Amino acid sequence: MYIKSIAASIAVAQTMVSAATSSQDYWKSFISGTDPLNITLPNLKQVDSYDPVTECTYYETPAQFHYDETKWPTMWETATSNGMDKTAEFTALYNSIKWSSMPNIPVRKATSDGGLDFTGYDQDKDQDCWWSASTCTKPKHPDINEDIYQCPEPDTWGLTYDDGPNCSHNAFYDYLEQQKLKASMFYIGSNVVNWPYGAMRGIKDGHHLADHTWSHQLMTTLTNKEVLAELYYTQKAIKLVTGVTPLYWRPAFGDVDDRVRWIATQLNLTTILWNLDTDDWAAGNSEPVTTVQQNYDDFIAMGSNGTFKQNGNIVLTHEIDNMTMSLAIKNLPQITKSYKNVMDVATCMNITYPYQEKTIKFPSFADFVSGKKDTTAGSNSTASAAGSSSGVASSKSSAASGSAAGAASGSAASGSAVSAEQSTAATSAGFKPVPSFAVAAVLTFMAALL
Repeated sequence: MYIKSIAASIAVAQTMVSAATSSQDYWKSFISGTDPLNITLPNLKQVDSYDPVTECTYYETPAQFHYDETKWPTMWETATSNGMDKTAEFTALYNSIKWSSMPNIPVRKATSDGGLDFTGYDQDKDQDCWWSASTCTKPKHPDINEDIYQCPEPDTWGLTYDDGPNCSHNAFYDYLEQQKLKASMFYIGSNVVNWPYGAMRGIKDGHHLADHTWSHQLMTTLTNKEVLAELYYTQKAIKLVTGVTPLYWRPAFGDVDDRVRWIATQLNLTTILWNLDTDDWAAGNSEPVTTVQQNYDDFIAMGSNGTFKQNGNIVLTHEIDNMTMSLAIKNLPQITKSYKNVMDVATCMNITYPYQEKTIKFPSFADFVSGKKDTTAGSNSTASAAGSSSGVASSKSSAASGSAAGAASGSAASGSAVSAEQSTAATSAGFKPVPSFAVAAVLTFMAALL
């Protein structure tokens, strides 16, 4: 049961409500108080600690983003919750879309165990490019952005982490920074609102931020409004907290078809999937840690046995909890030894500007390989800085402690979407805390690895 927050804190750069002339202009109404080129994290124990309990304790959040629960979907519920499908801003967005052009594809059904019901669907023909049915990545309907699922450059490991920002990721992000590694971070909207300094750390460190939906559900089972809201409110959260609006997204469980892709395309979003899956989210739960480690070992071996001599990979991994982040820290040294290049997806794809704003410029693949690995100020950085504003945080919230918030990712067809243990992860806005024995187990595991 949710603990009602008095106001989870953070300042609010109010969203301007105006009818967009085009659905792809929606981001222009987001007024953020964060300058992504000038982020200073506060001197807080939650920002510096390596203790998960300390890191995941509620903190007063940044003045430029004030959280008002009446203006957002309910955390971890479908993004149309709390009346967010009836607001003026969302109604204007919805009405700006030419829905008659959308592919005629039905909303999918979920099974009782949280998987997908493929009854009556021709998975061999797969006329709707339903990834969960056939791992299709090239849309079969017109006017839809094509998926990215591998890096085109040979001997390249596309580094991606889902389900952040994790409240206890300090040691992990410090490690990435020390090793000068940049990743594509697929952030969940609910987590961004709960742990804004975690998201700000991601943009500050030069990672490639992308959308991972508001509540991490099987997207093909949601209605058109629900799909749009899941994407839109995550875009809004990332922009208000970090100052940038992603151009890329990843569906939870990889569950996407041409209907969902088409809706994402209306927001100028392109799907990023993967061609290798570590199943790290299951480690110690539905899969033994040794099984997940073997997946890592197999993928690492591919870096030296010629598997990727023609192109590279994109690997699905997570910052969902301290187990997945510890496995990442354990395996990254071998990954960087076995592959010539380890980098975020934007860089491996030569995507110079991965955000709607041109504030931040990413290096090209050639620049990255030559040693120019840092992001730089983009073409409209001056305008972005001038548009920054600040507010005043004034509210309090219930404190909560525990491990990371999030839900597991993986193959949609494999079964349940969110386990009971995962759904009780603690957040700043007041979710149930993880049992103390779970935290102790995490600490013991991290100590063994580090």
